[in-house]
Amino acid sequence: MENNRKAWLVVFSGLGVNLTLGVLYSWGIISAALIDDFNWTATQTQIPYMLASAVFALTMIPGGKLQDRFGPKPVLFVSSLLAGMGFIFSGMNLTVAGLTFFFGFVFGLAMGFGYSSPTPAAVKWFNPDHRGLISGIVVSGFGLAPVYIAPLTSSLIAMFGLPTALVILGVLFFLIVFSLTFLISNPSDGVEKVKLKKKPRRTHRLATKDYSLSEMMKTPQFYILWTMFFFGTFAGLLIIGQMSKIGLEQASISNGFLLVVVYAIFNFIGRVTWGTISDYIGRTATLFTMFAIQALIYFLFSSFTNPVALLIGKSVVGFTFGGMLAIFPVVTADFYGVKNLGLNYGVMITAWGVGGVIGPLLGGIARDLTGGYGISYLVSAVLSVLGAVLSLIIRHPEAEDRKGRLGEPDGKTGGST
Repeated sequence: MENNRKAWLVVFSGLGVNLTLGVLYSWGIISAALIDDFNWTATQTQIPYMLASAVFALTMIPGGKLQDRFGPKPVLFVSSLLAGMGFIFSGMNLTVAGLTFFFGFVFGLAMGFGYSSPTPAAVKWFNPDHRGLISGIVVSGFGLAPVYIAPLTSSLIAMFGLPTALVILGVLFFLIVFSLTFLISNPSDGVEKVKLKKKPRRTHRLATKDYSLSEMMKTPQFYILWTMFFFGTFAGLLIIGQMSKIGLEQASISNGFLLVVVYAIFNFIGRVTWGTISDYIGRTATLFTMFAIQALIYFLFSSFTNPVALLIGKSVVGFTFGGMLAIFPVVTADFYGVKNLGLNYGVMITAWGVGGVIGPLLGGIARDLTGGYGISYLVSAVLSVLGAVLSLIIRHPEAEDRKGRLGEPDGKTGGST
């Protein structure tokens, strides 16, 4: 019983950390204010966002390594300090260079250190059968954050202006992450894994050893997974970075934070839902389904020119994008073990960082050159199709290669990927 209490405390504290650091997904509110009130171009507004995404992903590597070695507390403490500093000094230096450094670099570091700790810690407390659910709950905070951050940011900007709003947010974010730091820990060696009463019917193929980073990177599955992760997140990050302007220019939706909130709610639902689904039908089957849905919606996205259609389209994108962030840490754990999960997933999530640079950049350039986002939608649709194809190819690294392929299908190996 005591283990159960501690395990769930870690899960929901991790959820709280991600609810705070998920401000990145509200960037559309800040970027709209920069364009409207400070005459920034669409491309300029994406520079701090792109750098934050890249630094976030790259910092997951040292953050994950430190989490594996020292536990989550010291890593989260550093994250709380950087989160506060990043926003406070962004408010004091509201220029392209200022926001690029303080939001893009400093707050990017905060996200990388903060995000790298809660999920590995939470997953280590639970039986592998429940990894999809637990991962989905923890990372759902990052997707759900805009539900309160978007209207809060919008209100603060309206009342005090953007500079002061950023300072207030910085103080708030520091206090929240710092407080939750004391509640998150890895389980001690030998602690029994928590099992939930409702056990999934699916048996998952698990790694028979804990792979080091170098061992993981010697497997072809790592590179396929990385590519799939890039394809899956590229499209979602493009939409997030341009959220408010897409709504206004494509469907005349003037309420920018409404779009952000709707997207965030479905992002949250997607993370928990797809994580749970993967516990029942397998990881690769779940990835194929998400990629297929995402491809279809992006082929149709340019036709969503009325508010209801665009809201539905963005909801579906949020639903599938959120699922990607729940599934890939679980696949990494299933394929390569949990001992080095912080570092291994830290390297895997660099795919998200590359998508965070290229996706918003393409969206901003396409908007400035063509006045719309049609090219961006088409690229996103094609990449989603390729992701679906790869999900049919990849197999567990330890599956027997009887036919010269990357392992056998799930039914022939006695387990799921």
